[in-house]
Amino acid sequence: MTQGPPSAAREAPSAWNIANGLTVLRLLLVPVFGWLLLWGDGDDAGFRWWAFAVFAVAMFTDRIDGDIARSRGLITNFGKVADPIADKALVTMALVGLSLLGDIPWWITIVILVREWGITVMRFWVIRHGIMAAGRGGKLKTLLQALALGFFVIPRFSLPGTGVLDAIAWVTLVAALVVTVVTGVDYAIDAFRLRQTSPRADAKRAARAAREEHPKP
Repeated sequence: MTQGPPSAAREAPSAWNIANGLTVLRLLLVPVFGWLLLWGDGDDAGFRWWAFAVFAVAMFTDRIDGDIARSRGLITNFGKVADPIADKALVTMALVGLSLLGDIPWWITIVILVREWGITVMRFWVIRHGIMAAGRGGKLKTLLQALALGFFVIPRFSLPGTGVLDAIAWVTLVAALVVTVVTGVDYAIDAFRLRQTSPRADAKRAARAAREEHPKP
């Protein structure tokens, strides 16, 4: 009796799928968000609310595209590369835009962006040794960043209780900054450890030891 092909040999999913479509949508929303945020030097409450709406939609796609890809078996190489780039592009636009408007100090923007893009580069640096999965700290960092940036994007100046909203925004931003730095250091340690302890690293050390033990004549 002829057996069918094993399930492990299933054809790789196409890059043209809903999960990647949401990632591309998030990338396309970044310049739209930036334009709305910076319109009228950020003093137009209506445009700030529209900017917040676009930011919220983009963050929502960030939340669901990975879940859809994993649950439906739609993980692709394109998604692995484009998803973190889309995430960082959105955060970068928000931070840089808010710093240009004078809402967030530039040093906070620089610290967060160095961490975000640095870890993204580091993930690609160690990708042949293994995957650096996002832990609870990374998910908390993403949540705090989204909340803090959302508070700063909304036109608090047009709402009652501005002082209370300002306090909430700053407390959330400081918390996001602390968690961002702490998790960044943690990821960096994990990346260096992964490069030293992965099976690929063990194989390279074994090959090097064999060459030293039996040098070519």
